[in-house]
Amino acid sequence: MSPVALRPWPLACIAVAIGIALLVAGIGPGERGELRIGSKSFTESIVLAELVRLDMQRHGITLEHRRALGGSAILWNALRSGEIDLYPEYTGTLTQELVRGLPADADLPTLRGALAPLGLGLSAPLGFSDGYALAMREDSARRLGIDRISQLAAHRDLRFALSNEFMQRRDGWPGLRQRYGIDAGSVRGLNHELAYRALADGAADVTDVYTTDPEIPYYHLRLLRDDRGYFPEYQALLLYRLDALERVPALRGALNALAGRIDLAAMQRLNAQVQREGLSETEAARRFLRVAGVSATPTLAARIATRTAEHLRLVLVSLALAIVCAVPLGVLAARRARLGRLVLVLSSVLQTVPALAMLVFMIPVFGIGARPAIAALFLYSLLPIVRNTQSGLTDIAPGLREAAASLGLPAWTRLRRLDLPLARASILAGLKTAAVINVGTATLGALIGAGGYGEPILTGIRLDSVPLILEGAIPAALLALLVQGLFEALERALTPRGMRLKIAD
Repeated sequence: MSPVALRPWPLACIAVAIGIALLVAGIGPGERGELRIGSKSFTESIVLAELVRLDMQRHGITLEHRRALGGSAILWNALRSGEIDLYPEYTGTLTQELVRGLPADADLPTLRGALAPLGLGLSAPLGFSDGYALAMREDSARRLGIDRISQLAAHRDLRFALSNEFMQRRDGWPGLRQRYGIDAGSVRGLNHELAYRALADGAADVTDVYTTDPEIPYYHLRLLRDDRGYFPEYQALLLYRLDALERVPALRGALNALAGRIDLAAMQRLNAQVQREGLSETEAARRFLRVAGVSATPTLAARIATRTAEHLRLVLVSLALAIVCAVPLGVLAARRARLGRLVLVLSSVLQTVPALAMLVFMIPVFGIGARPAIAALFLYSLLPIVRNTQSGLTDIAPGLREAAASLGLPAWTRLRRLDLPLARASILAGLKTAAVINVGTATLGALIGAGGYGEPILTGIRLDSVPLILEGAIPAALLALLVQGLFEALERALTPRGMRLKIAD
């Protein structure tokens, strides 16, 4: 066999690698529970979902909790598509943001009547109302003499740091600004928890809050009175699929087991236990319910092992799919120059789309969870592999091609025995680049319930916990280094010994 021939065993290794990737695809979030409950990306929603999950266990119902899936629109669409069966919601969000055409003060019978044709139902209220409000630091509000929202219009120099969702909602900033005639000179969108930090550090003057947030007393904030009645009432309850009652009849009675049991003070206390005292959402819910026999919080090693399996699933499956598609595209780009330019341009355009936007684009097609994250990572993997495959093939000396053609070798044989082996180093470099990019980008998959190392990172940001952030960031960095090392070892193993010695000299 010639020194440049592609030996059978590397092909077998690639086939095994793809097989392992597809096997790993079975690891991670899946169809483990009878029903699935979702939660939004803030502490209260996660705590409420855990309260429901633990309470359902006492009724013999198993719920799989899909944590921190995003904002209201994502949870609403996931519920309607059947990817989750129930989640905690608020009446004001339903009337102002999700169900069009309803008055802001719509009562529960009206809401149920509007939801029933959509196949959805509402539980009885849980016992508290968590509404929006605007807040300032007490010392700043006292110095400026501000205690009502209407007074903000006279202070154009105030800096607003508003949560990203509040900036876009119909019951949020656009309507509030219009109702009160606020012409703010500085308005920035931030993560909800980071907005509190900006207020405390003096980097902002006004932020939006939920009235059950424990940060309100912690940071000594003053809630501004909604003197023009802009914000509707936000009673907390459970929004669920009606067909879930048919699949699990016991759910009908269990849905209202928590009705009226969680008042405003209790919810503030639960939020504080998580955000200020460091309890997990599960432990806080367990203490409230005084549930016995609930599994302890997994150890650090167990959590990292679970997140590693989820992260590898995202990276390996997306990379395997990219190899199958991008290498042939790279060959096509090398063989057909005009078509090749189009392929590279399209691949480059995909690479310019922000990762968060790409994930959002994938949700309507693939839903929430691992599938949209894998699809986004697959698209990001195309450019480095296509470009390096095309570059490696076009850099082959024309004399070698002409010699192979003069021997009468068929095109497929030339590609398999000459072109791909000679372009091997360039192709592997593209695969390495794609893999390392995927390891980092996959952390964003946690935003849409895909799990992985991004979950502790996002939780750490939400809870202002550096240890939690490092719990995801350090393994992600180590995995990226490991992937790079493995590809370099593979490149060395696939390089013929003679060429290896020549390179070393």
